[in-house]
Amino acid sequence: MVTSTDLTGQIAGTPDAGLVERALAFVRERGSAALLPTGETVLSHAEGMLRILDGLRVDDAARAAACLFALAAFVPGSEAEIEPLFGEEVAGLVKGVRQLLRIGAIAVGHSGAPETTKDEIAARQEQVEALRKMLLAFAQDIRVVLVRLASRLQTLRWLAQVKAQPLPGVARETLDIYAPLANRLGIWQMKWELEDLAFRFEQPDTYKRIARLLDEKRIEREGYIASAIARLQSELASAGIRAEVSGRPKHIYSIWKKMRGKELDFADLYDVRAFRVIVDDIKDCYTVLGIVHHIWQPIPREFDDYISRPKSNGYKSLHTVVIGDDGRAFEVQIRTQEMHHFAEYGVAAHWRYKEAGSKGYSGQFSASERYDEKIAWLRQLLAWKDDADHSVAHDESPWEQLKHAAIDDHIYVLTPQARVVALPQGATPVDFAYYLHTDLGHRCRGARVDGTMVPLNTPLKNGQTVDIIAVKQGGPSRDWLNAELGYLASPRARAKVRAWFNALDSQETMSQGRALIDKTLQREGKTAVNLDDLAARLGFKTPDDLFAAVAKDEFSLRHVEQALRHPEGEAVVVQSEEEAVTKKSRATSVARGAKSGVLVVGVDSLLTQMSKCCKPAPPDEIVGFVTRGRGVSIHRRTCHTFGQLSARAPERVIHTEWGKRSDAVYPVDIHVEAIDRQGLLRDISEVLSREKINVTGVKTLSSKGVARMQFTAEVSEATQLQRALGLIEDVAGVLQAKRK
Repeated sequence: MVTSTDLTGQIAGTPDAGLVERALAFVRERGSAALLPTGETVLSHAEGMLRILDGLRVDDAARAAACLFALAAFVPGSEAEIEPLFGEEVAGLVKGVRQLLRIGAIAVGHSGAPETTKDEIAARQEQVEALRKMLLAFAQDIRVVLVRLASRLQTLRWLAQVKAQPLPGVARETLDIYAPLANRLGIWQMKWELEDLAFRFEQPDTYKRIARLLDEKRIEREGYIASAIARLQSELASAGIRAEVSGRPKHIYSIWKKMRGKELDFADLYDVRAFRVIVDDIKDCYTVLGIVHHIWQPIPREFDDYISRPKSNGYKSLHTVVIGDDGRAFEVQIRTQEMHHFAEYGVAAHWRYKEAGSKGYSGQFSASERYDEKIAWLRQLLAWKDDADHSVAHDESPWEQLKHAAIDDHIYVLTPQARVVALPQGATPVDFAYYLHTDLGHRCRGARVDGTMVPLNTPLKNGQTVDIIAVKQGGPSRDWLNAELGYLASPRARAKVRAWFNALDSQETMSQGRALIDKTLQREGKTAVNLDDLAARLGFKTPDDLFAAVAKDEFSLRHVEQALRHPEGEAVVVQSEEEAVTKKSRATSVARGAKSGVLVVGVDSLLTQMSKCCKPAPPDEIVGFVTRGRGVSIHRRTCHTFGQLSARAPERVIHTEWGKRSDAVYPVDIHVEAIDRQGLLRDISEVLSREKINVTGVKTLSSKGVARMQFTAEVSEATQLQRALGLIEDVAGVLQAKRK
């Protein structure tokens, strides 16, 4: 027969059979008199943890680390001796457990004054959940978490034994962080003991009241359940039904949560004692139900058939409440293996509604599916002790798999005020700053990580404390949008930086447009005109819209001049470009992202864009201007706007030329003046159609019998445009046709 210790050695493959004994001897030698903050000796703590971990059957390396971590934390100089004496693996586990102690201190810090408002309660719940995930993510080896759980349980056991009070916040930390983690990992026995002991310290009066209501000792309840299970197993065996029957008495903390969550009195609770029957198929479920009702008297209206009528979350099982031989009620759950697996690991996972409180009991919960799947996988690995022979047959034991288990896709870092922040993997201090506040991200200029200044593109790690250094006023750097520089890993932060620059460009555009309008008003002697009225007359909702259209050369200043010269509004009819668009641009148009064929200092892969002010097309003489954030803007060399830009910033002018001919087409503007007549627009459009020139927009203005039209057309080169202009001038009534 293989003993527990032998089995552990086989599975973990530990070559040092005396590792745990040597670790315990080292503790006796170096720390037998050393005390923990609770008053317990380091030796007592180590021995108690070993008893707990024996039940989990963890490997010898983890058990040795459990012996040594308290010694390393509270006996100076001992940590440096661990790796030479016990190896790199044990030393790494000891370091991991000590790091988790820091997370515990953070959790205690969050268990201060009680929350009163809904926002405060929601904020605390969010932080508690972040702390749970942070603890798992921070421990890259899940054995570290198991050792930490065992340490907390031993601390509470010792405090209960000596009737001492824990340090402030420890009980609340246990209920918020450690018990739910044990629950998620499927370590039920540890979970309920952590909850009961913590509840005993957190609310001693309530604990004692419920204990009195139970009117029986825990061992007696366990004994009754054991006898009920034995009786049911005997009946099932006689009926030829193969089944797994398990059960345990409901512990005090769970009773209190259910009374509060369902708003029930103690007398209304029927599942203070309960057990579960797992069978092979659905038919056996109902057969077992009949046997249970035959052995014990069922309570009317306390039977739920979630197999024929599953819960909304997909949960299936039979629930019934019966009266035991001692006259007290207990609950029986009956389900198949598949239903049990779904309930434990699927969307109806037990821990979800247990941790959700009253909302969970009413069927409301939410959780990350990807995170749930990883937790479920970990729980399955932790269940190896129930199928040890199967695990041994694999090349890599579950503990080896657990060493490399990736718990979460996020990292968890801290603010200087110990608030936990979840960020994507690879996140930097800039991501962190934008998470806290958009304005803080804009003003971020430096960062301290764990007290040390670091570059802003430094990837953060789990558990680090980040302090942002910001200026009073300022904006982000365009370098932050360069993926190769690695300043931003979060799409959310990247979007905020882009929005800032888009707003900045919009403000610059409106400023340019306003300056042009102001000059026009001065030239026309109309500086006192109401801009809101002027914008409305010209078809714009606001003056800012007018300024932007003028700056982008999408709206001619001649329309403004005409509106000023004709204040009564006669013949002022202006269509917006959007309203005049008759056709989409071709797929080969540079306006839709096609390659322009422009070479910038001999390179064709640089980001370029055709300027809207002069709309160049081959073989126009062109020149480039380096813009802020939009690459190189290509202008005709004779462009008036380029002349102004180059005068202000000559260092941003760059040499450009047309490359080899491509299939791209280029948008150009054609200005036509003609005697207004019926069918004029149709005749000009036919000319352009015959020349296979695609028209994407038309603006028209008619005043005193003269029609002024602006066509936005797509041409492959300027020579094609010149031929079309000559043909348009041949149309009856056309006075002139020219490229704008």
